[in-house]
Amino acid sequence: MIEIPSDLHKDLVPLAFLLGNWAGAGVHDFPGSEKCNFGQEVAFTHDGRDFLEYQSHTWVLDNDGNKVRPLESEHGFWRIDADRKVEVTMVRDDGVVEIWYGELADKKPQIDLVTDAVARTAASGPYSGGKRLYGYVKSDLMWVGEKQTPEVELRPYMSAHLKKVVTPEDVERWAKALPDDMPDDGIAFFK
Repeated sequence: MIEIPSDLHKDLVPLAFLLGNWAGAGVHDFPGSEKCNFGQEVAFTHDGRDFLEYQSHTWVLDNDGNKVRPLESEHGFWRIDADRKVEVTMVRDDGVVEIWYGELADKKPQIDLVTDAVARTAASGPYSGGKRLYGYVKSDLMWVGEKQTPEVELRPYMSAHLKKVVTPEDVERWAKALPDDMPDDGIAFFK
């Protein structure tokens, strides 16, 4: 279910499907890096201004699904204009700062992004750009990232399948929103 908070900036309504906390797992595979399964937690939040705040933390998983160590962390800000053009500013823990541009697909919750500018600190590894695809599919958030370096052509390197995290506050809010005339047996509700 996609909820549109009453205090969400009007320009961000098309991005409302991203809002919330998400968790799941995926696969990381890029030449020169360890191939692994990873866990991920993502948060898209807002404070009433014209952007969504984005945070992502990933960690390597062992064969039993246990956290081994951190993999990547990102923090950024997402905006959208009246023509469905999306811009993202992002900083990563490895010393990379990026500007991404893309577009929200017509009539479906899918965003294609490509890097427009990359700045790297002396400590960061080689990186020259990337692409990302985010999609809201059957109430889940899925994404795939591609990256390139001076030595490696653009290729997929990470993808994940995330589920919405439900908090006790969500349950309380939903319970308060239930109609007063809900049937006691629950079956009549579906007739």
